[in-house]
Amino acid sequence: MTKSLAGSMAAVLAAALLLGGCVAVAPDGTPRAPESAGDPERLAQVRLALAAEYLGRGQPEIALTEVKRALAARPDMPEAHALQGVIQARLGDPRQADESFQRALRLNPRSGETMHQYGWFLCQERRYDDAQVMFERALAQPQYRNGMETLFWQGVCQARAGRWEAAERSLSRSYELDPSNPVTAYNLAEVLLQRGELERARFYARRINSQPAQVTAQSLWLAARIEHRAGNRDDLRDLGRQLRERFPQSTETLQFERGRFE
Repeated sequence: MTKSLAGSMAAVLAAALLLGGCVAVAPDGTPRAPESAGDPERLAQVRLALAAEYLGRGQPEIALTEVKRALAARPDMPEAHALQGVIQARLGDPRQADESFQRALRLNPRSGETMHQYGWFLCQERRYDDAQVMFERALAQPQYRNGMETLFWQGVCQARAGRWEAAERSLSRSYELDPSNPVTAYNLAEVLLQRGELERARFYARRINSQPAQVTAQSLWLAARIEHRAGNRDDLRDLGRQLRERFPQSTETLQFERGRFE
């Protein structure tokens, strides 16, 4: 129930798409550049917005073409280099992605957004120490306004590294900033389960599952694992019933039926 790479980069995509509202859309819904984009600055903005749109549509190859056109118009555009890094990472080119992120930070060394994106990239590359440095740098930027998101991904990264205590701290801080976020609650509950903090893990899992619109096979399975660890057979039996009734074909239901709780 963690977010995808594209999801983690939502802030960059949103920023790109807000660059003037100058992306045209063809009758079939495909984004396209207007015939005349004006000066190089405007052209770069248009191409960057198109790149973000294509990436959001799951077309990273076309997105990369558009971001390269943005950079051809304005080679010193830091947000274009950052988005290029995101796309290159998606396409499985970590060396080029790393270079793009570093170039973006050389052009704008105070960009918390780029530090956030680079930190998650480094985490995916299992460069956990470097990732934590980058997340902390993002959080330290005075003008950075996406701290909740960065804390979340920092916590996810720390959990990937098996740094459960640090992960709990980061996710707890993110949750305090947005207590209605079920994804944060889920990941925090998972970390607490790993730490053996069953009562606290149960609290967050129940907050998710008490809202019908938020219930998923994953959230019920997480609750089942907590109750199994705690030895609460009645609650465990009820969670199994809910899994079978609501998500009969899910992997989580199959795991429950086979008793694979660990």
